Amino acid sequence: MPSFLSRRRLLQLGGAAGAVALTTQFPGTAWADGYDTLRAIWVRLLTGTGFDPAAAPFAAALARLGTQAGASLSGLSPAPDSLWPDLPIGTASANVTTSYKRLRTMALAYVQPGTGLTGDPTLAGAVSTGLDWLAAHAYTPTTTTYGNWWDWQIGAPQALEDTCALLFGQLTSSQLSTCCAAVDHFVPDSAVAAYTGTSTGANRVDLCRVLALRGILGRSPAKLTTAQQALTPVFPYVLTGDGLYADGSFVQHTYVPYTGSYGEVLVNGLSKLLALLSGTNWAVTDPGVQHLYTAVTAAYAPFLYNGLVMDGVSGRAISRGTQLSDPLQVQQDDHTRGHALLGDLLRLATAGVAPAAQAAGWQSLVKGSLQRDYYAPYLSDQSLDIPELARAQALLNDSTVAAAPEPVDSRIFGMDRAVHRRAGWAAQLSICSARTTFYETGNGENLRGWHTNSGMLYWYGSDYGDGQYADAFWPTVDPYQLPGTTVSTMVLADAAGGAWGASRPAATWAGGATDGHYAVVGQDVRGLQSTLTGRKSWFLLDDSILCLGAGINSTDGVAVQTTVDSRNLGSGNGQVFTVDGVAQPSTLGWSRTCTGSQAMAISGMGAYVFPPGTTVQVKREARTGSWSAVNSGSSTAPLTRNYLSLWFDHGTDPVDAGYQYLLMPGATAAAAAARAAAPTATVLANSATVQAVSVPSLGLTMANFFAAGSAGPLTVSAPCSVLVSEQGGTLSVTVSDPTRAATTVQVTVARPGYGTVTAATGITVLNSGASVTLLAEVGGTQGAGRSVTLASGGTVPSRTATQLPATAGTYVRNGSYADTNYGNLTTMVVKNANAGNGGYDREALLSFDLSGLTGTVSRAVLWVYGNVQDSGGTTTAMQAFAMAAGSWSEPSVTWNSAPALGAAQGSGQLSPGVDWVALDVTGAVAAARSAGTPANLAVFEPLGAAGLAAVLNTRLNTVNPPRLEVVTG
Repeated sequence: MPSFLSRRRLLQLGGAAGAVALTTQFPGTAWADGYDTLRAIWVRLLTGTGFDPAAAPFAAALARLGTQAGASLSGLSPAPDSLWPDLPIGTASANVTTSYKRLRTMALAYVQPGTGLTGDPTLAGAVSTGLDWLAAHAYTPTTTTYGNWWDWQIGAPQALEDTCALLFGQLTSSQLSTCCAAVDHFVPDSAVAAYTGTSTGANRVDLCRVLALRGILGRSPAKLTTAQQALTPVFPYVLTGDGLYADGSFVQHTYVPYTGSYGEVLVNGLSKLLALLSGTNWAVTDPGVQHLYTAVTAAYAPFLYNGLVMDGVSGRAISRGTQLSDPLQVQQDDHTRGHALLGDLLRLATAGVAPAAQAAGWQSLVKGSLQRDYYAPYLSDQSLDIPELARAQALLNDSTVAAAPEPVDSRIFGMDRAVHRRAGWAAQLSICSARTTFYETGNGENLRGWHTNSGMLYWYGSDYGDGQYADAFWPTVDPYQLPGTTVSTMVLADAAGGAWGASRPAATWAGGATDGHYAVVGQDVRGLQSTLTGRKSWFLLDDSILCLGAGINSTDGVAVQTTVDSRNLGSGNGQVFTVDGVAQPSTLGWSRTCTGSQAMAISGMGAYVFPPGTTVQVKREARTGSWSAVNSGSSTAPLTRNYLSLWFDHGTDPVDAGYQYLLMPGATAAAAAARAAAPTATVLANSATVQAVSVPSLGLTMANFFAAGSAGPLTVSAPCSVLVSEQGGTLSVTVSDPTRAATTVQVTVARPGYGTVTAATGITVLNSGASVTLLAEVGGTQGAGRSVTLASGGTVPSRTATQLPATAGTYVRNGSYADTNYGNLTTMVVKNANAGNGGYDREALLSFDLSGLTGTVSRAVLWVYGNVQDSGGTTTAMQAFAMAAGSWSEPSVTWNSAPALGAAQGSGQLSPGVDWVALDVTGAVAAARSAGTPANLAVFEPLGAAGLAAVLNTRLNTVNPPRLEVVTG
């Protein structure tokens, strides 16, 4: 036996005898060496353990598996151009994947108990025949790819390898070698050589799975090493593009928030690979894996609710519904996607790889979600495999694991998503900006998702409404009337805007501020292929969401509308709709223009409150559609659902139109009437420049400033989002810059008496007294909030913030360029190659005149703007340094004549996305101020480690030149 299995791993498996036991239930498999053990572990991941095949839900699931396999067996008919008549080979790459998936299903039915085909030699022979046919005609070492790359590098090889693992003992060494050769052709090591293109994020994990199984089946340690090492780029947080972000965002295809689809694929693959490789020479020991563990609660849990994963983070997957290729005809929806993700998290929790406390917390999280899924119980989900059902049932039966309740919190993500959770309900908001797409289409999917990110507001109840989007919503809803959106009704073609998130709005203002309990979110909305512009804000409160719109303009020549809600009533029509307490007709086709009505409610769902004088359009209708209308690979069967829709008609080519309404999830008609009579929130402003509210009972003032200005007690120096909470003698302020354009924003809060700073993150208090003035360092934060808390009493010493331009700036380079001056350029390059005097090191030099400052320096931040431009990676650290005594001039300085680096100062990260980076240079600037000299600073990378090339703007650049922000007092 090879020695790559650790003693601990063998003990986990029960020693050699336990490893043999892993394989005895599978006919033809045998214990031979460590590779066989790894293969047996993989088979266990595919087949499950610890379940009674005669008990529910396993008996039914195994019977379905047998039925599927039997159908595939009876339909198998090798011909010159196909293995199955309905899957011709040669034009559609998906048919190659589907052919292998059918063989995989047959192999599972052969090894699993209770399928009716367990150990059937005819079935095993058919699988062997199928593998041979595909190896000769479809997936060969000489085949030229066509169609979708994914089929050749992920879909087909994964199903092929699973099949070979399941029937390993029934296959000849020649068959295994042939399969491995084909995989080597389509997925060579070069597929993971660079972290770019289609080899990032979830796709990279899938490719590593292919390489790892290739290594096991072919007994190749080199392949396993490649797979393990190629996982490393997946773990670091990213600042742009695909992957996990520190704030919990997950992006795939560069611009698409994808936690619920590609994010699920990522954790699915990692949970399996971590379990497979644990305790071997290829165990994943990269400390960055902790980011995955953190992501369970930071990235995945926020979008899970009562067993579902919210559609706003599932991209084009929302359109799949019932796929024509699915033999079980199980509808894909937010619950099936949520179940898949919960199964992944539970697999990760029980794999024995994560810290025990974290793993225990994940089990509690999953158990709580499973217990609360009243709409589509997990154990009844026919799309789930036996291992996932077995783990879930064991968890539900385990009295030592307490179910975690739903949290009460509010989260804003840099991927233009927000989630707000309250006792009894949750809401999720989807917006977009220049950083994220209007929507994603591709492969004939999500053909009419045009407006899904134009302010769509999803909401769910703890015991109602969780089928709102699962119950044939996407094929039947009016795509121009998605809840919360403001859109032009200009007719759009299917897949308008282009595939893979090609279309993005030009606007950058999208995001908001949250203190973790409440939130304010805004969007500078634009229309897809439209002239529509407008400003939208949402104020996320305890029992409601206050929605404002202003500055809505369009010259499309068609009507513009804001949809309050399009509530899916299901196939029934029993919900009572009231307007100001009066029940309205339930007749389908009924409509009404409601002018002056203030309270509307849908029984068992929720209520809406409008200010006096508002005109709202209402209709109740039946809508018929099919999944095939929104996804070319889905069912053509007609589906009808009933809807109650409320919307504002802004008219044709509106000028400066607006709206205001309050959504109250779960509220009754009486509660809506009471709120209309006694509002708890006051609108301070609703214009194209600022939208702001106050909620005195909660001590809240919340505002989105789309330009510098004032609203209520707030005055700001630049566009920003502000949340103020005043309670119990404390004043807490959170400030963010949703545009991501500013370095700092000054905010004045006209509240007296707060002079003791108790906590601060990225905010300096400049003065207090009759008001509090703050300097928020928002640059380079990815739109995240900066916060400060002050207590009553005391006085903050008065300080002044001064922003200084660079008086000189350039860069120098070592090696053969050491006598070259670069003083007349608009950009400067920084790189620490950490390779001696080879000509690759470059340092940026900057000088600032401090003579105009008064007082003592208490804080100084050097702001530089740029990005990584290096094929060797995506993220690098910038570090500032003081410079040794000596003078230099921009037109003449070189590497050889520049003063040496002095004391290291602050650092920050850059990525390929251009952004500000803040470098704390307080020590260096204070010393220069005391000495009466200019502040001479260098920007390099941390010493002793190789970095990546970054390109920064110089003072000669008209866009975002370097600046020094100095606080004195």
